[in-house]
Amino acid sequence: MKLYHSFGMNPRLMRMYLLERDINIEKVEVDILAGENRQEAFLAKNPSGQTPALELDDGTMLAETQAIYEYLEEKFDNKPSLIGDTPEERAETRMWLRRVEINICIPAIHAFYYGEGLDLFKTRVHCIPEAAEGLKVKTQKALAWLDGLLQPGKFLCGDRFTVADICLFTYVDQLSTAGQPLDESLKNVGDWYKRMSARSSATASVWPVQPMGMRG
Repeated sequence: MKLYHSFGMNPRLMRMYLLERDINIEKVEVDILAGENRQEAFLAKNPSGQTPALELDDGTMLAETQAIYEYLEEKFDNKPSLIGDTPEERAETRMWLRRVEINICIPAIHAFYYGEGLDLFKTRVHCIPEAAEGLKVKTQKALAWLDGLLQPGKFLCGDRFTVADICLFTYVDQLSTAGQPLDESLKNVGDWYKRMSARSSATASVWPVQPMGMRG
């Protein structure tokens, strides 16, 4: 297997996941800032032009982050599982993944595309600059909602550390220095963020090049 990865939230999510699960996979770097992922050679492997992408031994390509780590969870049975060991645990993890992706991660990254990242992304995705500030407000309101649900010292799924925590962390961490700092009044989210930042995988997964000071 080969993992095509790069700067960015979802590639970092995969690196953190692999580190936490102690899974070693050959990695191939893709320079997305230079547009390598939009070139013919990469598009021939992954028409969506996204990273991460996992190339299996038979040439099959998995190009959606959730599909990749769900596959790896089934492929490697070493513990701990970062989705869950029971149907109930897996359902809870997937529930929280949907909540943070839809309510926080997606509006946050779109706010960046349309705002601070506009010069880079205006030729890559359809941008709506006038929506940037509203999306930032939407993101902050969702984080405030989450702050009221998080318990001190706990993760999104209570005592279980999961891919839902990694997903949210990679977005909050990268965008915190790109126009979307974490509101200091959100004490529970702030405590969670500090504990996530202290994990060895959080440091080891950072991309060596950090455009605009972002940790991707």
